[in-house]
Amino acid sequence: MRDKPSQHISNKAISVWSIRGAIESCFYLLIPIGLFLISYWYGVPWYYLYIGTAVVVLAGVWKIMFLPRIRWKMWRYEILDKEVELLRGIIIVKHTLIPMSRVQHVDTQQGPIYKKYGLTAVMISTAAGVHEIPALKEEIGTQIRDQIAALAGTDEDDG
Repeated sequence: MRDKPSQHISNKAISVWSIRGAIESCFYLLIPIGLFLISYWYGVPWYYLYIGTAVVVLAGVWKIMFLPRIRWKMWRYEILDKEVELLRGIIIVKHTLIPMSRVQHVDTQQGPIYKKYGLTAVMISTAAGVHEIPALKEEIGTQIRDQIAALAGTDEDDG
């Protein structure tokens, strides 16, 4: 039986995912606003507004405070000579093995929030799709990108 991958992503992922949860929660505020307008214009009972607001607040607290920590604890990866192994998920746990022979190219990606925290994501492209190792320190992400490229035979001098 195979051991679980042992490498963790950066613990700064918790902060990044909390910020993402806060941004998403702002969009959820449209639900209580809509319920308020429906209650006001059509005489729908106000308790729908209260229930909707409570659900939105609880979802926001979950996405900002609890979910990022749980996701971080579950995320693991391992770079081996013949494959890349990814383990992630909370309710549905995904354990992905990417054979090095299937890797077409590998990139790093950094948005504004990742840049603020000094993080990057490694994107591994295969014919079947793109796999991501999120929230790595920039220098580690660059090392992993270069390591995968070398092991997969997709070095820059090949192109």
